[in-house]
Amino acid sequence: MRFVERAIRGEVLRAAHSFAAIVMTGPRRSGKTAFLRHTFPTAQYMLLEDPDVQARVRSDPRGFLDELRTPVLFDEIQNAPALFDYIRTRIDRAPRRMGQWLFTGSQEAPLMQGVSESMAGRAAILQLLPFSLAETDRVSLLAGAYPEVVARPRGRGLWFASYIQTYLERDVRSVINVRDLGAFRRFIALLASRHGQVLNRADLAAPLGVSIPTLSEWLHVLEITGLVMLVPPYFENFGKRLIKSPKVYLGDSGLACYLLGIASQAELERSPFLGPLFEGYVASEILKSQINKGRRKELYHFRDQQGLEVDFLFPDGHGKLRMVECKASRTVLPSMAKPMASLRRSMGERTDVRATVVHRRSPGAPPMRVLAPGMDALDFEDFVGELAGIGTPASARRITRKSSPPARR
Repeated sequence: MRFVERAIRGEVLRAAHSFAAIVMTGPRRSGKTAFLRHTFPTAQYMLLEDPDVQARVRSDPRGFLDELRTPVLFDEIQNAPALFDYIRTRIDRAPRRMGQWLFTGSQEAPLMQGVSESMAGRAAILQLLPFSLAETDRVSLLAGAYPEVVARPRGRGLWFASYIQTYLERDVRSVINVRDLGAFRRFIALLASRHGQVLNRADLAAPLGVSIPTLSEWLHVLEITGLVMLVPPYFENFGKRLIKSPKVYLGDSGLACYLLGIASQAELERSPFLGPLFEGYVASEILKSQINKGRRKELYHFRDQQGLEVDFLFPDGHGKLRMVECKASRTVLPSMAKPMASLRRSMGERTDVRATVVHRRSPGAPPMRVLAPGMDALDFEDFVGELAGIGTPASARRITRKSSPPARR
């Protein structure tokens, strides 16, 4: 599989002209190292997982840095956080030299502690998530978006099994001391069965036999290491009694399918989890579009105690509030927009709201339909392209096919 250009590249290049250092975080195996090596081909590469390299750093950090030529890429910097202090002094000696120090790290909590203590104001902190559909149309609901799975989808089951094992043995134990890894593994599987539901910590803690504080700590680890997305409730009060708990999703739809035992497209189509999986798929694309543009993560859900529920609300970056209702159906009905219409009425005279039903593509169906003033329906591929401000690879090929003259016989 050829290299896939990442949507965040523009933000990274701008950061390299404004900051002496760049810290690239994100889930393990999301493509951080490959991306930075491709973007900065002249940077010297140092893998800090290598035991020999770690020994040199511990014994003589100044000598180790003296031997390097900048720019330099330190891969898995969480294995040598002491380097931050020595690099800070070198940055301060040459404050006008930008983009000289590049770092990657998979575990955000310990990594961010080192950055906040040593590199404040000197480093741009960016996050790289697995592929977006805007980057490659090989991303799918069943396979997910991790680069290695996208490149070799037939091996997805073994890859996800190995990924979870590696995650448990390395990332989790480096962040917190989990005494019972078996219980933690069951916790991840249990979360997959609650994919797309409002988080109920007591409901999760009881079958695992752990306390709510312990479960909350485990959930925090999953969130900071990128395995789980927590979507908080929308904060604005419309005179309704609101549900104040977040909704929980696995961060990658392929991982969620694996944990739910869904191994084929046919099984996915029959699964009772199809709707929640599609909802989480939409949520991940919204967050990726925000992160890739250097914006804050701002994604919310709405649910009140009378049962009114809208899947997602988020600022669209153009001064409007976007409402989204996710439907795994390929057929769009006006009734699908009723929850959003009801919520809009609660907002009174606000005119800066756009409501969209996002659905799966049906061959031959129009990509967009207007359901009512300010309310439309978009198929998933075109919704993602709109978020990114560009067409997706799939939609670009559709346009090419439509505009091409008929082939001669």
